[in-house]
Amino acid sequence: MSMEKYFQYLRSHEDFFVSIRQDIHQNPELGFDEKRTSKIVEKLLNEWGYTVHTGYGDTGLVGVLKRGTGKKRIGIRADMDALPIQEKTNLPYSSSKPNTMHACGHDGHTAMLLAAAKYLAEKGEFSGTLNLIFQPAEEALNGAKRMIEDGLFSDHPCDAVFGMHNAPGYRQGTFLFRSGPTLSASDRVTITLRGVGGHGAYPHLTKDPVLAAASIIMALQSIVSRNVSPKEHAVITVGAIHAGEASNVIPETATLKLSIRTLNPEIRTLIETRIKDLVNMQAHSYGVTADIEYIHGCPVLINSKAETDFAQQVATKLVGPADVSETESRYGSEDFAYMLEEVPGCYLFIGNGEGSAHGSCHVHSPHYDFNDKNIIVGGAYWACLAEEYLK
Repeated sequence: MSMEKYFQYLRSHEDFFVSIRQDIHQNPELGFDEKRTSKIVEKLLNEWGYTVHTGYGDTGLVGVLKRGTGKKRIGIRADMDALPIQEKTNLPYSSSKPNTMHACGHDGHTAMLLAAAKYLAEKGEFSGTLNLIFQPAEEALNGAKRMIEDGLFSDHPCDAVFGMHNAPGYRQGTFLFRSGPTLSASDRVTITLRGVGGHGAYPHLTKDPVLAAASIIMALQSIVSRNVSPKEHAVITVGAIHAGEASNVIPETATLKLSIRTLNPEIRTLIETRIKDLVNMQAHSYGVTADIEYIHGCPVLINSKAETDFAQQVATKLVGPADVSETESRYGSEDFAYMLEEVPGCYLFIGNGEGSAHGSCHVHSPHYDFNDKNIIVGGAYWACLAEEYLK
């Protein structure tokens, strides 16, 4: 019966939180421009008695609620930004902005944490400090970093921090956990090959960067298969090739754009070294030069074992063992990884539905929609987690 208290309370306010979620969905905002969304969150938290601190990562904010004499401090994070995608759901609350859409469910993540915030303000039984973190620009993979640089954890210290993402393809309301490396690091590479252009009928008078690019693309695929242990995992994807305009002209330059995903920091370093060595040597063999811009994105997201075990125990207590399972590592990336480098914690998943309109559309699809049934389940989970941690 103690777990039912969360569901009873939140169901009595379900229409309110669904309306908030759908309003945010209809008025999406891209990273660092979540001004309207941030104001909605700030207004509600203030009304419920939180002390709200703004200006973290421009539009990010933290709602703080202290009770009792407890010394423990917990952080719970939700992301707020949308994606530059044209929505194709035809829902009554579809995006009102061209080429801007909540195609990843951040509108739902915000609504879940707001639901928990209201419960904890009115009914919460805990002793300690509750820090509710509403983050901008997760899709850019640098909103969390910006919040930290602006003093997030120095101003609001946390002993543990938690985050959650919806997971299409899994039964709605189920919880999935993994300890250790859970989401991959994300790095981007731009390779510009410079040769000598000329007439396509006289290739011997040129230094062909297109030929070098073709060879480099094939050679890059040897890194994972021949330099990375079969026990490890990594992905090297060449996602873009740009060279030339005409069939009878050999261009002066060719550009490759790569995406690198790794789950082990040592493998991440190995792959960077091998890419640079391989590209430079291949380029030299074709008589061209290579400029390599290697951009390190967010790191591997690593869940700490103690906090993951605790988070999983809370889910089991809330919904029962049949709706809780472990999951595999994934090659998506998440800038919550920066927070986990500063504070131990857990990033978990909640099923968005399977065999339905929700479950059949993966995130970042123009047909995706967050499952509103998860506002109650996810809100109950956050409320329960906070009370269990701070009891």
